[in-house]
Amino acid sequence: MLKNIFGKSKKEKKSLKEQQNLSNNDLIPSHIAIIMDGNGRWAKKRALPRVAGHHEGMKTVRKIARCADDLGIKVLTLYAFSTENWKRPKSEVDYLMGLPEKFLKSFMPEIMERNIRVQMMGEKGALPTSTQTVLNEAMERTKNNSGLILNFAMNYGSRAEIVRAMKDIMVEVSKGNLNVDSIDESTITNYLMTSQLPEPDLLIRTSGEVRLSNFMLWQLAYTEFWFTDTLWPDFNEETLMEAIHAFQKRNRRYGGLKGEEIN
Repeated sequence: MLKNIFGKSKKEKKSLKEQQNLSNNDLIPSHIAIIMDGNGRWAKKRALPRVAGHHEGMKTVRKIARCADDLGIKVLTLYAFSTENWKRPKSEVDYLMGLPEKFLKSFMPEIMERNIRVQMMGEKGALPTSTQTVLNEAMERTKNNSGLILNFAMNYGSRAEIVRAMKDIMVEVSKGNLNVDSIDESTITNYLMTSQLPEPDLLIRTSGEVRLSNFMLWQLAYTEFWFTDTLWPDFNEETLMEAIHAFQKRNRRYGGLKGEEIN
């Protein structure tokens, strides 16, 4: 069981090209969500400041976005900054708030060439004005692109998202626009920040931590989880393929007995 969850294997790895070809012929997750963890530990292992790990992690984002696009994945959601991350030292937070500009400035030509659409979910209003401006410009510039959706979770917390959805629903009920008896799971889903996106098929978390950290708690109800000890700056195309291969071996029953029916 643990092997299936963590994806550990001592088998000889195939080349990335071979893995991509195999995956293209099998089930590719439509939406992959990643909790990018381990930047600080990566830097500490090298006696570098934590921001060096974040800078290296930004390079990994670019690498994995390219790979996801090549594989035909429709949505890649990256947990970039949580509502709890404000507790970190101001110098680190300031650096993290500047990363979207660095990333988008260098990657935008390729984003346009690849037809990638940039999106963001989270409480944008609490972000620095400069960060908001960069994200807004990227979303506006790519809004008509029809390829991979590169969705950044910035200042995002799932509990806050659900609370906001409940409040919005209550407002609609109070206005008479929504009947309490008609509220169901789909109603709540439609009021979440991901209402226009498919729910994740695969959740990846790096660095050996095995928890969700307030990430997409509603949306991950039937998502397949895959955890790895690999630190985010060391995460690469081969690691992503390993996760996808593990996903392809899962039997997604959604509470039923798919493939295990008893006559």
